[in-house]
Amino acid sequence: MTLMRAGVRLPLSTRDDALVERMDEASCDREALFRTYAAFPHVNRVVAGWWTTYVRQIRPRFTGPVHTVLDIGSGGGDVARALLRWARRDGVRLEVTAIDPDPRAFDYVETLPPAAGFAHRVCSSTELADEGAQFDFVLSNHVLHHLSAAELGAVLADSERLARVAVVHSDIRRSVAAYLLFSAFAAARFRGSFIREDGLMSIRRSYMLGELIALAPPGWTVSAQVPFRLLLLRDPD
Repeated sequence: MTLMRAGVRLPLSTRDDALVERMDEASCDREALFRTYAAFPHVNRVVAGWWTTYVRQIRPRFTGPVHTVLDIGSGGGDVARALLRWARRDGVRLEVTAIDPDPRAFDYVETLPPAAGFAHRVCSSTELADEGAQFDFVLSNHVLHHLSAAELGAVLADSERLARVAVVHSDIRRSVAAYLLFSAFAAARFRGSFIREDGLMSIRRSYMLGELIALAPPGWTVSAQVPFRLLLLRDPD
């Protein structure tokens, strides 16, 4: 599976984990980074499928009027805020803690209006687990493909310690179709941000179904979700 683009061969049959996304660079332009965070709600609404994930993986596990949620690598916090809205419509109050180790994400979130039930911290999942924190649901969006093998193992081990009800890690499923469609979708949008450049690198860094199944520890399951998603799931029960 090889994609030809601008005369360059882009092999998508192999995960390209050597790529470094612009927003992960410590020296990246801060204004462009903030524009990238600001664009995430629009991008995730189209590509991330969290409404489907909420309906299938989270809402059926509600057992009471209040639940706690941890969002790992939350970026600008748009997924966490969407979950707050959807649960509120279903009569459930969520208390969401959004964490990101990048202080620039915290700085961006501080520019947004406050949201009831939403809190954010600059820390890692390991720090929270070592504090003895626990949450009903632990989730992440577009985090797995950023991680080295050791980092992935650590996040999954932390998730097991942190979650009482369920873990839902959602990420891109690598394919030529995903690459071409996202390239077209972002081509004339999101100028002055890293959305298109980083999004295409994200697809090249992401997993195929079999690859993530091979990495999943015992007790974890991997499922594909339309259109180009992978869910890495764990139910502690």
